[in-house]
Amino acid sequence: MQKRRCWNLRPLAALGLCAWALGAQAVDITVATVNNRQMIEMQKLSTHFEKANPDIRVKWTTMEEADLRQRVSADVTNKGGHFDVVTIGMYETPIWAAKGWLREIMPTDAYNVKDLIPTVRDGLSYNKRLYAAPFYGEGSMTMYRSDLFEKAGISINNRPTWEQIRDAAAKIHNPAAGIYGICLRGRAGWGDNMALLSTMVNTFGGQWFDMGWRPQIQSSPWKDAISFYVQLLTKYGPPNAMANSFNENLDLFAQGKCGIWVDATSAGGALIDPKFSKVAHLTAFSLAPTAVTNKGAGWLWAWALAIPASSKNADAAQRFVQWATSEPYLRLVADTNGWAAMPSGTRLSTYQRSEFIKTARFAMTEAIAMVTANPRDATEGKAPYVGVQFVAIPEFQDIGELTGAEIRDALAGKQTVDQALQKAQTRIEQVMRVAGYIK
Repeated sequence: MQKRRCWNLRPLAALGLCAWALGAQAVDITVATVNNRQMIEMQKLSTHFEKANPDIRVKWTTMEEADLRQRVSADVTNKGGHFDVVTIGMYETPIWAAKGWLREIMPTDAYNVKDLIPTVRDGLSYNKRLYAAPFYGEGSMTMYRSDLFEKAGISINNRPTWEQIRDAAAKIHNPAAGIYGICLRGRAGWGDNMALLSTMVNTFGGQWFDMGWRPQIQSSPWKDAISFYVQLLTKYGPPNAMANSFNENLDLFAQGKCGIWVDATSAGGALIDPKFSKVAHLTAFSLAPTAVTNKGAGWLWAWALAIPASSKNADAAQRFVQWATSEPYLRLVADTNGWAAMPSGTRLSTYQRSEFIKTARFAMTEAIAMVTANPRDATEGKAPYVGVQFVAIPEFQDIGELTGAEIRDALAGKQTVDQALQKAQTRIEQVMRVAGYIK
């Protein structure tokens, strides 16, 4: 029996909530995603999609963030066709779209693409066409234990400085009681430790490249930022901090073992959930810390769903992507797990919902963080690139990986900060010469 499209039917059908003709042969689509809480929930709720779309079966490949980036990059760039839907971000999307590696997302009227937060939509577009649909977006913020701050007689305002964060961490650090002053990303990777460290370098007045694309890794702002970071985690961080990234620090904070954590706003929903967090009612939120400038102090990111050009089931993939990033999906999550569990940071309407604002104490901090982050003006000095916590050039993935590895080794005490930055500077210069940016 011939399959029938449902794109021009009623609004719910346009979001993929329809069944095809009885007897149509089902197809399998494979979704590659990261093992964050929001994605695990999407996997659970995908049974709703399958019930409404009995001609589609969804299979899952779920990985750690670093593993996901490697697997997906290899498959998409080599046109392997193993995945029909991939979870990527604002770095990969425009670069891969320009190379023809992604299929354009074709939103229906019911999808309401104009509701997407403009900075997020822009970051997932190429030539003003959408190539990935945002599943959740995030800035970065400061999360801290209000009870520990009160006990220590300290407070911070809504835009703390890194010096204030250091001083607070020193006062609440109590490893004998199993409480560490601060938790920060230490695991090496352009999307792991370098996501945080790029924002620290920005706010300390530095940048990755000057206007001639010459690396600035040995500049004073880089040395100041990375030295501050290493000393902070060495003195007041948890053991083996170099192994921790988002999920590990999320668990540590939720178990009451971190006094301060600077990371993604997307952690907010989990940290105020008493079913997950032991300190749900004690967690407070502020914007990401600053140093000499506010520019680039907090990052801007969106985990998004894209369809590789090599997908063999692109029509079915389109239907799934639009279902999983739609307003009805957000309501499904809210009905299932509560308003604070909604994947936020994607739609303007999310922050117009009184239920969400009242329940999610982090909502306004997140909204401010995302609105004020400007990828086109994220550094104190002029820079030739777009991006807050990354540089939007194809070579950055390798550059970020090698720099992150050197700084991880400095954090582990295997080398000094100066040695780490000198090695990174030399290797990045080599990469930029080979790529033709500098002579």
